[in-house]
Amino acid sequence: MVKVCGGNDKGFQLSSQIAMSTARFTVSPLSPSQSNLQNQNQNPPWIPTPQLLCKYPILRHLSSCKTLKDLTQIHAQTITTGIFSDNFVASRILSFAALSPHGSIPYARFLFYRIRKPDIFIANTLIRAYAFSPNPIDAVVFYSEMTESSVVFPDVHTFPLLLKACSEIPSLRLGEAIHSHVFKLGWSSEVSVSNFLVQMYASCGLIESAELVFDRTPECDGASWNIMIGGYLKCGVFKSARRMFEAMPDRDVVSWSVMINGYVQESRFKEGLGLFQDMMGEKIEPNESVLVNALSACAHLGAMEQGKWIERYMERKNVRLTVRLGTALIDMYSKCGSVERALEVFHKMKEKNVLAWSAMINGLAINGQGKDALNLFSQMEMQGVKPNEVTFIGILNACSHSKLVDEGCSFFHSMTSIYGLKPNAHHYCCMVDLYGRAGMLDQAQTVIKSMPFKPNSAIWGALLNACRIHGDTELGEQVGKRLLELDPNHGGRYVLLSNIYAACGRWDRVAELRRMMRERQVSKTPGCSFIDLGDTIHEFVAGDSSHPQLEMIYAKLGEMSQELKAAGYKPDTGQVLLDMDEEEKETALCHHSEKLAIAFGLIKTDPGTTIRITKNLRVWVRSQRQKFWHRQRKTGQEKTSGVSDNSLNSCADRSERSKISRSCGWLDGA
Repeated sequence: MVKVCGGNDKGFQLSSQIAMSTARFTVSPLSPSQSNLQNQNQNPPWIPTPQLLCKYPILRHLSSCKTLKDLTQIHAQTITTGIFSDNFVASRILSFAALSPHGSIPYARFLFYRIRKPDIFIANTLIRAYAFSPNPIDAVVFYSEMTESSVVFPDVHTFPLLLKACSEIPSLRLGEAIHSHVFKLGWSSEVSVSNFLVQMYASCGLIESAELVFDRTPECDGASWNIMIGGYLKCGVFKSARRMFEAMPDRDVVSWSVMINGYVQESRFKEGLGLFQDMMGEKIEPNESVLVNALSACAHLGAMEQGKWIERYMERKNVRLTVRLGTALIDMYSKCGSVERALEVFHKMKEKNVLAWSAMINGLAINGQGKDALNLFSQMEMQGVKPNEVTFIGILNACSHSKLVDEGCSFFHSMTSIYGLKPNAHHYCCMVDLYGRAGMLDQAQTVIKSMPFKPNSAIWGALLNACRIHGDTELGEQVGKRLLELDPNHGGRYVLLSNIYAACGRWDRVAELRRMMRERQVSKTPGCSFIDLGDTIHEFVAGDSSHPQLEMIYAKLGEMSQELKAAGYKPDTGQVLLDMDEEEKETALCHHSEKLAIAFGLIKTDPGTTIRITKNLRVWVRSQRQKFWHRQRKTGQEKTSGVSDNSLNSCADRSERSKISRSCGWLDGA
């Protein structure tokens, strides 16, 4: 017997029960009536066919059913008229209860055991509901009970649903138990079953087993290739995924979507956007999923020009501005620092759900417009849209960035008292950040002590960051040591504590931390900056020596440094957290990645052009505020304006979010 992800006794016994029950099964083909039910049109499965509606007119009410109370009334009428004994009728009512957003899975289960002779189609409907529910293990539990009691026998459509559930849990042991059933019952050669076996093994991290199943599939279809490619991407085997993608006999929009989504989900935004450009070059029409992922890549790279191109493409092709696409555009423009464009998209959307409102609220928050974010929240309430947990992360971010401490506390308490939402770790992290930014470190510690659960590393990281901002070395050292115990393999923890020591000149402790990193083989995420010029994303790292126009870039840097010094600018060498002399510190400051990107931008753009630089790590300066700089050259002069505090998801630990891009500019110590 095995445990499921450290689960309870129910999961502990499932795989053994499944294995023991196999011998009782006999394989029977689908009846014609069942096949017809499974091959209906795109209507929801509870909508009756015209033939069934002619026979049982009462079922017409399912089309307008909006609540569980309505369903129970329809169910009662089918009982009183005696038609519930017909499985075609019972399956429609159970399908509504199991699969409709207005239904109830417990009620569907109640119905199943009230059906005199349930068939496998009805059982599969309930398994499907469980597999796509927040508790997918219930699909396997129900299957185990079903096989134990021999109520119905599984068919070829049962196992993809069960394997889907095993992928979602994820549980390798249960997946292997289901695989043994598949083998014993003779369904191994079915392509649909093999495809979900591949997905299950890949979801559990066993890419070799997924490859073995794929290689043994008699006739792979397009879905087989796409699932195998998706498995490689999920397991981080990008070379194999790309090689297989290039070898595909017929690549359609779904294949491209799998690749682009895989790269974007693994934070390989530049490669994902490059694939999107290749796809457009091959004249393949992107679907909604591709467009959303391409916009996400643009958001993280700060590639606003390419994001604009996607929006123009959508307008040219009359692509409907769905909630998903609108939200993706809002997120992209917000993260690129263009709140005005984000608001234009928001107001243009005909349909807005809570995610769209939350994205716009967070967009205002991360661009330093906290009061506007709170005003938008008020409008959201007046529109009758109920906020969710994500909305409050944006609201608390807005209060944190604008130092609205009292308002933030009020909103935090209203989550429970007014909206009935239970604050999670993200919200407590926001509160620690709120107090930390305001210099109220005692209150931040009080929040941590009052939490109803054990604080995670992100929460401690937020407090450590506040200690660094306000120079509280003693508390920072305590928190930093606790963080190293909780997260010993996270390079950002060492760097943050090292910076606290360096800021107060404790170089012996800095050296000790670096030695610990070497001994534990912990690496630091290197800082890099991106600049979007036309249709190309250029990437720079500190002290970059690989760019083909390196000499021009460093020459431009020299010119800029001389002009700044002539204007009275003096570099803040205190931001260089290394033990070196002042001249070396000035050189180190000059060669930061974002300054290399700015120099390249000045070389390659015309006067008056706005230069946008995106950095993968958070930037801190003397004012402890991150800024997004617009450099406009007019008649040979550069005019600089800043939009304060353009950062993302500040409630979380900065070092933990190292792969999330930040808009930044010409900053000391970046």
